[in-house]
Order: sequence, then structure tokens, then C-alpha cells
Amino acid sequence: MKKLCVIGSINMDLVARVERFPSGGETVLAGSFETFPGGKGANQAVSAARLGADVLLVGKVGDDLFGGRYLDVLKAEGVRTEGVGVEGGVSTGVALIEVERSGENRIVLAVGANGSVTPSYIEGLLPLLDGCDVVLLQLEVPIDTVVEACRRGRALGKTVILDPAPVVPLPADLYRLVDYITPNEHELERLTGGAGIEGGIEELLRRGCRAVVVKAGGEGSYYNGGGGTIHIPAFPVEVVDTTAAGDCFNAAFATMLARGDSAREALTFANAAGALCATGMGAQGAMPTLEAVRAFMESARPQ
Repeated sequence: MKKLCVIGSINMDLVARVERFPSGGETVLAGSFETFPGGKGANQAVSAARLGADVLLVGKVGDDLFGGRYLDVLKAEGVRTEGVGVEGGVSTGVALIEVERSGENRIVLAVGANGSVTPSYIEGLLPLLDGCDVVLLQLEVPIDTVVEACRRGRALGKTVILDPAPVVPLPADLYRLVDYITPNEHELERLTGGAGIEGGIEELLRRGCRAVVVKAGGEGSYYNGGGGTIHIPAFPVEVVDTTAAGDCFNAAFATMLARGDSAREALTFANAAGALCATGMGAQGAMPTLEAVRAFMESARPQ
């Protein structure tokens, strides 16, 4: 199998469950408090490792307790961490999450060390990047870093995959550096102005992406590599929590491309992995193993 590099965010999620959100100046008691490793970059790296990928994570943690704990988590999951730097005097990225009894949540994100993943940091890791074959990125590190990493990956002849989440307007030159862009339907609408799936895909191809993958939840996914759009059906499941399904989908797609599968084969596997992930709770805790996905694909059939 070829090697996969994930460049992205590393966050610790601090989750307090409350009966109701506090008003301004008010204190309410939490029924429970838990910490979970998160961040889209780390989520995708952990998912890829569980699916059998040889995966390197590039990002940063702070020199705090969360940073040390997270490095232990990544190593235990089999993720290579020589690309994870420790930024002095800065906290690890933290998401402060309040969850109300109804399920509604409020999130405050402290970027922390993720903001120190700069273009110069990527420059210093080019030997590591050159040792990988597929590069997967998201948008929870600075956008100029994403552009530089895509530029370097393209110059080195790597397959570059961009998950445009959380969605923001993208520089025009970024599209031309991307082999696969993988928005969901909401992100596709935000990027292209609401032209629908077919129109949105055509617009992203026109901007320079070599191929477009649209994650469509219960409808499966759509793919166009320049030869017309095809639909890859979903695997039906009883959904419990979709928090990490998109991250799992992207990790599975990248892993199967690194294994040598065709785009269609990789997307069928990614549909199954994302669906299975949605049957569990949480982010990394719900990420399935390769064996679990294969067993699921044998027992289930796409819609």
C-alpha cells in the first residue's frame, strides 16, 4: 500500500452536558463532563489507521497536558507522529462544547497550536511529505498553509485530496492544485452558489479541480472525473450520530486510493465506512476498523 499523509487540525473536545444553556452571567450545573480527542485532521488520520493505512499526521499540539495526552492517543492508534510538532507557550486546540438535553449544542473553538501550522512549517517537513503518495487536507489550519501544502504536494507528484470543511471561500488558484475535492451538499452550495449537485460539480471542474466527489449522506455520493457524473448508492443504516461520518468517508476514500483502488471502488468503500461510522456515538470512538467495514459490506447492500 502507498503511504498517506494527513495535514490538519488536532483538537481536544471538552464536552459538558447540561439541562439548559446558561443565560448571560448565569452559572448552571453540568450533569457530566468528558474529554474526547478530535479535530478533523486527527480524526481522519485515526480513521485511516484503523482502516489499515500507513498514515502520517502533520499538525501541531501545544506544550500542555492535552498535547502530551493526544500524542499518546495517536501512537496507540498506529498514526505516525513525526510530523506533529509541539508549539511552546501555546495551548493545544480546544473545542468547548455545551450539549443541552434536547441535543442542541454550542461550541467555542480555541484554535491554539493549529494556528501555528504555517507554510514555513510545511516547508520544513518536505522530506516527510515526499515520502508519502496521497495527501489529504481540510480547512481547520490556516488557508495559506493549505494552499502551500497543495502546491508542494502537486510539485512532488502526489495525489492531493481536499475536504473543504469547515467551508470558507477558497482562493482561485487552490482549485487547480487539487486532484479530488470532496464537499458535502451544503459545502458544495456554499462554494458554487447553489447550482445543484450537477451544476456545482461542473463549476468545480471548471475552476480546475481534476475530480469532484460530493458526499450526499443517505443518498450516497456523486463522482465526476471529467467523464460525466456518476452516482454511488448509499448503504442503508439506522443513524445514531453523524458527527464523524464525513471524516471517516474522506479517510476511507484516501486509504483505498492509496491501496490502488479505482475512484469508484474507493467511493463504494467510503460510503460503507461512513455509514457504519454513523451507527456509533462520538468522533474517533465511532471510527470502524477495516475488518468491520468489510464485514458490513458483505452483509449489507447499497440502496
